Amino acid sequence: MKLYCLSGHPTLPCNVLKFKSTTIMLDCGLDMTSALNFLPLSLVHSPRLSKLPGWVSKDGTVNLEKELKECAGRLFVDSLPEFCLPERELLDLSTIDVILISNYHCMMALPYITEHTGFTGTIYATEPTLQIGRLLMEELVNFMERVPKAQTTTCWKNKDIQRLLPGPLKEVVDVWTWKKCYSLQEVNSALSKVQLVGYSQKVELFGAVQVTPLSSGYSLGSSNWIIQSHYEKVSYVSGSSLLTTHPQPMDQSSLKNSDVLILTGLTQIPTANPDGMLGEFCSNLAMTIRAGGNVLVPCYSSGVIYDLLECLHQFIDSANLGTTPFYFISPVANSSLEFSQIFAEWLCQNKQSKVYLPEPPFPHAELIQTNKLKHYPSINGDFSNDFRQPCVVFTGHPSLRFGDVVHFMELWGKSSLNTIIFTEPDFSYLDALAAYQPLAMKCVYCPIDTRLNFHQVSKLLKEVQPLHVVCPEQYTQPPLSQGHRSDLMLELQPPPVPYRRCAVLGLPFRRRYERIQLLPELAKSLVPSEVKPGISVATVSAVLQSKDNKHMLQPAPKPATAPPSKKRKRMVEEPPEVLTPKPLLSGAVPLELFLATLSKHGITEVKVEDTADGHILHLQAEDTLIQLEEDGTHIVCDNNESLRTVLRDLVLHFLQKL
Repeated sequence: MKLYCLSGHPTLPCNVLKFKSTTIMLDCGLDMTSALNFLPLSLVHSPRLSKLPGWVSKDGTVNLEKELKECAGRLFVDSLPEFCLPERELLDLSTIDVILISNYHCMMALPYITEHTGFTGTIYATEPTLQIGRLLMEELVNFMERVPKAQTTTCWKNKDIQRLLPGPLKEVVDVWTWKKCYSLQEVNSALSKVQLVGYSQKVELFGAVQVTPLSSGYSLGSSNWIIQSHYEKVSYVSGSSLLTTHPQPMDQSSLKNSDVLILTGLTQIPTANPDGMLGEFCSNLAMTIRAGGNVLVPCYSSGVIYDLLECLHQFIDSANLGTTPFYFISPVANSSLEFSQIFAEWLCQNKQSKVYLPEPPFPHAELIQTNKLKHYPSINGDFSNDFRQPCVVFTGHPSLRFGDVVHFMELWGKSSLNTIIFTEPDFSYLDALAAYQPLAMKCVYCPIDTRLNFHQVSKLLKEVQPLHVVCPEQYTQPPLSQGHRSDLMLELQPPPVPYRRCAVLGLPFRRRYERIQLLPELAKSLVPSEVKPGISVATVSAVLQSKDNKHMLQPAPKPATAPPSKKRKRMVEEPPEVLTPKPLLSGAVPLELFLATLSKHGITEVKVEDTADGHILHLQAEDTLIQLEEDGTHIVCDNNESLRTVLRDLVLHFLQKL
């Protein structure tokens, strides 16, 4: 069993498991942090961005004024943002049989894998994962295509030039593997290969293994996966949460008795408490509005935004914010809010019960009815007519490099009355803001990440007790900034097996058993012999037939008797000759009793020598050796067949024939 690691990002995994002749890709995350090296894509002409100076090397030999722009002492690439793809050279991706998706954030690289590698397999995901994943992909394509940039920049990627650049562009690795965003056509083609599954639904793969999604408690439809054969079990735990939020709670008991547990997608902010962050979010928002400022919340169009809106629903009236408008701007805003209300069976029990009252499970429905929350596809059109300040705007993208958020950064960045509140932990907020410096607006960092922290995962692993744990190497050492914090790493016995991008791991357990079926007529012919109380053994002569990873023992064919014929016929292939099997021997030869038996038969001069595997008996008068070992007995006797036969019969006397 092998694990190929195609991503170095612990919360955006992409691994390939080879298990019992099947090749299974576990998640397909897209690392978008590379976009932070690019200039923001502004919807309207930005005088500030257009005046940024280009970059020329100190000695003047390298001129990249058209490709690289300098902002507050840092270089940015002036072209459409590019993304860091999973590794595509480590193995032939056309050999992948299935892709298992754990949540909608971990499927954003699917079109790169399914459309350009010869992939012909099937993708398995739950319905909310597929539908919300589709929304996020469509939103990403929309953000890119509505601000076209003619130029493609490649000169800066030249290794000799990259060495001359100031950091962080100088330190960036694998820049030639970065790719521009896919098209809507590629998204639709990739998602047409998805087959929907429900929690605890068992899916058979080629008769070799069975895969089952379990609720992971992180987001709508998010799953952990069990991959098992008859005798081996691998658990894949990715992006799980034990907190009580809107999704169904995590199914922990099904993870027990795993041979290997592959662990990924832990919280990116282990020191931040999500409840505390929500409180800070609300208080900073209220403070800004009361001071007459606007609040900008860069966020994804699904996920944490549902919890933020629910929190604000309870908070608005108590904080006297009833007249403040809340705007949610995204090409998929309407679909996202509607989907959250219709996937009732994927929600926690509390929200499920509301559906039968009938009430909408999420309170943002009430915010929309009372006109406190309004949603728009973009800043153009209706929004510009309804827009009034001070207000709160939820919009994408959290990287601040594309989407409507770029417009609000340019609009509100110059005033210290306004506040930007970061709630998504995927991007460094300092790097995100670097392209907008100097900036007057206040910045508040309230990362809300409900995924498992190290304390929770240690407790979980103690309960489910897998034999081996495999995880990203980042989890086996404390963060660089907090090297003394041993509580921010996994400390297990035996130690976890770490992996990094481009690693190939031989997983630490071997397949030892295979299940084989007996045909009834063959089972009827068996004659079991009891070898010890409760254990019987029978010999069988049969033909083993293997088809679609299922194995069956069938009775050996009897040779057909051909009728006598005078005509000479061509030789036909005859079935294999069935020989009567020799009886198998079971048991052990007890030394003291055997010596007494030899003595009775007149063999008295016996010298006994102990060995690592048993004993050697030297019959001195007969010049004969008898080796008694655990798995066999050898009689070495030169030119005395009658003595050898007698000794053989004495040995057989102590053994049981099967």
